[in-house]
Formats: sequence, C-alpha cells, structure tokens
Amino acid sequence: MRGMGDVAGFSAAMLVLAIDLSKIASDIRLMAMGPRTGIDEIKLPAVQPVSSIMPGKINPSIPEMVNQVCYQVMGCDTTVAMVCEAGQLELNVMMPVIAWNALHASRIIRQSMAVLRTKCVEGITANPERARELLDRSTALATALSPHIGYAATADIAKEAVRTGKSIREIAKERGVLSDAQLDTLLAPERMTSPDQE
Repeated sequence: MRGMGDVAGFSAAMLVLAIDLSKIASDIRLMAMGPRTGIDEIKLPAVQPVSSIMPGKINPSIPEMVNQVCYQVMGCDTTVAMVCEAGQLELNVMMPVIAWNALHASRIIRQSMAVLRTKCVEGITANPERARELLDRSTALATALSPHIGYAATADIAKEAVRTGKSIREIAKERGVLSDAQLDTLLAPERMTSPDQE
C-alpha cells in the first residue's frame, strides 16, 4: 500500500502511447489540410457535415478528437505521478484518484484508437494529383542532377526554382544542361525512391 510504482509505470506507458498517437493524429491533420490550400496529400472520410466556415472542406474531426484524448491521458499521467509520490510512510491514501485516472486514461485511449482506425484510417485515400504536384515542385529533385552537372549548377537551378516557382525539370530543360531523355531518367521519382531502379 505504500508504493504505487507499478501503477505509475503503467500510466507512464500510456503517456508514451499518447505522445506517439497524438503525433500520428497531428500528421494526419496536417497532410489532409485543404482543399485549396495546405498540403492536401490525403483525403479523409467525411464523418460530419462540412466546415461551417470553409465550405467544401472535410474537417479532420476524428484526428482532432484523438489529439484531445491524448492530452487528457497526459494530464491523467501527471495526476498519477503526483499522487503516487504523495504517499507517506507505509500508506498512500490517494489510491482512489490513482485508480480513477489510470483506468480512465486506459479506457479513453483504447476507445480513441478504435475510432481512429474505423472512422478515419480505413477510409483515407491518397490525392495522387496533389502529391505529384508537390513532388514536381520539390527542389529536392535537383539533388539527382548534381553528379551530372556539378553542385554549383545544381544549386543555381534549385535557387531559381524557389525564386520563380518553376520546376527543376523546366529550368534544367530551359538551360539545356541535359537532354530530355536524361532529365526523364534522372528526375523520375521512382528511380529515387526504389532501390532496385537504376
């Protein structure tokens, strides 16, 4: 009755889970921002009427709920840690609040994960057009040119892409640094992301 370390450890494990889960929910929210601005790489299933202030927008209601649950779990862990420490000598009279917070945190995080899976994750779809647009505008593509045209020329192309909003391919083509066929090969995302593509 004097040491509540086991419960504190259980609560701390839920805290770590809540931190990871909240980050996942935040990443989903960030990737789904749109439809006209933001990243908009994924589409979430609509689980409520569209936004009242942004018509056409699908609100990330489920990930937002998960964030809130995770913050509550973090608060429960803080309470558990404090009251576990509050025992005196051979007795901790704070066991009711320890038990309530640990059990409450366990129940709500379990339920939120189930809802996130069934009402959100299972219905997520990719937005391939937007993903391709962002990829084509990425200055990271310029890295593939460096072994062929040198670092200075590559950096200059990347800087112009940032300044003008043009793609790496457009600028490299305008400058005639490589043939169209070479650019197609070097700037193919599949070649950069698949180890077996050379």
